[in-house]
Amino acid sequence: MTCPICQKEGQARYRPFCSRRCADIDLAHWLRGNYAIPTEESAMVASSETDKDPVFRH
Repeated sequence: MTCPICQKEGQARYRPFCSRRCADIDLAHWLRGNYAIPTEESAMVASSETDKDPVFRH
């Protein structure tokens, strides 16, 4: 399995990553919100927020 961050061969100790560094980089992506799991609720919240904004009138 290759490392999802740098594409090197993964190491069993850090699976699926090749090193602690790549595992930490991936964790930082999650903590900053770079990765997100889409849900129907997220789309509904986004559309309801634009409905409340006075700039967006229908």
